[in-house]
Amino acid sequence: MKQQNTMAKINPYITFNGNCEEAFSFYKSVFGGDFTHIERYKDMPANSHLPKCETNKILHISLPISSETILMGSDTCWETDTEFDTEARFGDNISLSISAQSEEEATQIFNALSNGGRINMPLQKTFWNAYYGMLIDKFGINWMISYDYPKN
Repeated sequence: MKQQNTMAKINPYITFNGNCEEAFSFYKSVFGGDFTHIERYKDMPANSHLPKCETNKILHISLPISSETILMGSDTCWETDTEFDTEARFGDNISLSISAQSEEEATQIFNALSNGGRINMPLQKTFWNAYYGMLIDKFGINWMISYDYPKN
């Protein structure tokens, strides 16, 4: 039996077709608290690997709903011709987001989950100071794996 990994945290990540901000405002009214992160597509650096979208769409938003769980989300960017060229379909618009404790842990988890699946975005350093990748495992489950580098 594989030893249980107690370091990584798993959080739900929901993708929307342009109404992410409205949905998260609703979730905030239900759960309370404050957004710990909100970024729009217009905030991306010019050289990012992400597609250009309607500038006011949500690139990433985070709402802590307990001491252990963060609800996260974004708007899809399906009007462009990239690997992100997909409209969110309800039923498969939720990913499990893993926050690893190190690059090594992120790599190990990413490689294990992608075995027999499909890599949508290889693990790489990103402009938001994370080591991040996306995949669909062999059972059709969407995963986002990240390690956030320490802030200087």
